[in-house]
Formats: sequence, C-alpha cells, structure tokens
Amino acid sequence: MYDTQVTLVGCVATQIDYKETVNGPAARFRFAVTPRYFDRRKDTWIDGSTSFYTVWARRTLAVNLAGSVSVGEPLVVHGRLRVREDPPDGEGARWFSADIDATAIGHDLNRGTAAFRRVVRTDTPLMVTQKAAVV
Repeated sequence: MYDTQVTLVGCVATQIDYKETVNGPAARFRFAVTPRYFDRRKDTWIDGSTSFYTVWARRTLAVNLAGSVSVGEPLVVHGRLRVREDPPDGEGARWFSADIDATAIGHDLNRGTAAFRRVVRTDTPLMVTQKAAVV
C-alpha cells in the first residue's frame, strides 16, 4: 500500500532475460536512464549521469515484453521501486541496487512509432481447438 511508484524514461541496456518459473513467466532487463538538461550559457543540451535499474516483469507482461522489446529501444517503465543493499564485499564496500517491479511498460512514442497488437486469449487449451478443427 505504501510502495513508491515511479515512472522512468530511458533505453533498454541489456537483452531481455525471459524464464518460465513455477510462479509463471518472468523477465528482467537493465534499463538506462540519462537525464538531459539545456545549458543556457553554452546554448546546448547536456547529458547528466546515467542511472541503471533492473526492471522485473511477471506473467503476461513478461511474455509480451520478451516478444516486443530489443536492446537500445526507448521505453517508458512504470512500477514499484525497491532499493536493496547487498552485503559488504571483501573490501568492506556496501552496494545498493535499484529494482523496478514493473506494472506497465511501453515504447516511448516521442522517439518513434509503434504498432499495437492485442493478444487474443482463449480459455480452451490449444490441443482441444486443433482437434476440433481437424474433425
């Protein structure tokens, strides 16, 4: 209930890692977000420091993500932010990582076009419909 909801605009940095798990399909990828701002003194756009996030998708979103997104594509990602602290390494350094449990992912239409195709769901298993078509 008190989750931190975020919306990020950036680019896919790694291939989609899709897996079938006991809890259903899951997919993850690294997402690069680079802020840009206009420097009035130099009269030019400047890129800030890039932040990287691990984006997690589950169930239908994972399946559709794996079939729709490639490395380098601009996306808009919305979901719950989770910040994790990893145990210190041998040198005593602490590591933090930011994960996004995505609830919605889409292409950034400011940077290109997309063609939406609705997924048709059926309640009958595929084998039943194939047998019915053959008979």
